Amino acid sequence: MARLCVLSYHTAPLAQPGTGDGGGMNVYVRELSSALARLGHEVCVYTRRDNTQVRDVELVEPGFHVYHVTAGPARPLERSELADYVKEFTDGVAASFRCNGKPDAIHANYWLSGLAGHRLKHELDIPLIMTFHTLERVKADHFEGESEERALQEAAIFSCADAVLASCEVEADQFIRFYNADPSRVHVVPLGVEHAFFAPGYRPQARRALGLDADQTLLLFVGRLQALKGVDLALETLIELRRRGRDAMLAIIGGPSGADGRLTLAQLHERVAEAGVIEHVSFVAPQAHQLLSTWMRAADVTLVPSRSESFGLVALESSACGTPVVASEVGGLITLIEPGVNGFLVAERDPLIWADTVEVTLNPETTTSMSNAAVLLAHRYTWKSAAESLAKLTEQLSLSGLVHC
Repeated sequence: MARLCVLSYHTAPLAQPGTGDGGGMNVYVRELSSALARLGHEVCVYTRRDNTQVRDVELVEPGFHVYHVTAGPARPLERSELADYVKEFTDGVAASFRCNGKPDAIHANYWLSGLAGHRLKHELDIPLIMTFHTLERVKADHFEGESEERALQEAAIFSCADAVLASCEVEADQFIRFYNADPSRVHVVPLGVEHAFFAPGYRPQARRALGLDADQTLLLFVGRLQALKGVDLALETLIELRRRGRDAMLAIIGGPSGADGRLTLAQLHERVAEAGVIEHVSFVAPQAHQLLSTWMRAADVTLVPSRSESFGLVALESSACGTPVVASEVGGLITLIEPGVNGFLVAERDPLIWADTVEVTLNPETTTSMSNAAVLLAHRYTWKSAAESLAKLTEQLSLSGLVHC
């Protein structure tokens, strides 16, 4: 059985997704680590300590531990501050290896963890597996990037990593197109969904549990509140549907994230007041899985209007609950949504077109078949399958020589 070190420097896997830097990556690290542990592997996740209350080591479940490494002040940091403490974090992980033994492989998540993994690989001769989650050049192609320096660092990690994981073929092609990645080192390992939570149910009962109107059309947005996720487009879609006379409401589940998060939230509140839809928009704090799945079962349609999306976990979780998805035609969403089957993809960012698409999705003649198809399509994706693929890859890397760069 493998012993795997997972680096999650900038956000803790046990943190609530939907606020700060917490999002799909938190779910990915936690669920994949849990699935590996249940297969009998030993997983140690290393993250930066961001408060003084957590223990040095937490046992999540047998075979799955989280190590909190002191690197910089024990408080949440702005994204611009995080790079300053990567060296200190890497030193702490290396010290842990000296005490507890070297792992069979390092699995780094996001480019900042990749910087740590890059160094540890060369100092200790450990294979490096990389999952980027978001990439500077891909994001800049669809929206706006942060810095070319980050892109250069990502390119260096691509050239060094023994394996790079892509969530789908679309993302794998982006690796090659934007970073000239070696195709032989790119491995497609789709994400999973926790079917114990995200499963179909009785919509009226879900609405009663949440205290919602049984007859009103419910649109759902789930994600961090930042410009990249396109929550403003979800709101404009709701406003347009109400202008057309549809009795609809929008639930926005998530909290502000990133440098523009608070501004995004303020602009949403301002637009809600301006459009006179205060009673028809509900701002909801980030939800744990068992509550989030209830919201998804209660919704008529889930909106995923991201400007860039490497995979689109919210779309998959919504489908698993039997709720159709209307999503941007970008990134991994292209592989998760089969137009007319479990939802629709929209290339434009025009709320009129989004409202048209939502109305088609709500057609009583097709909504039941789309709901059933969504559940069947989501069943293809499990965390156990993802864990088996990663474990097999780890074994292969342990038998081959390291990539030198």
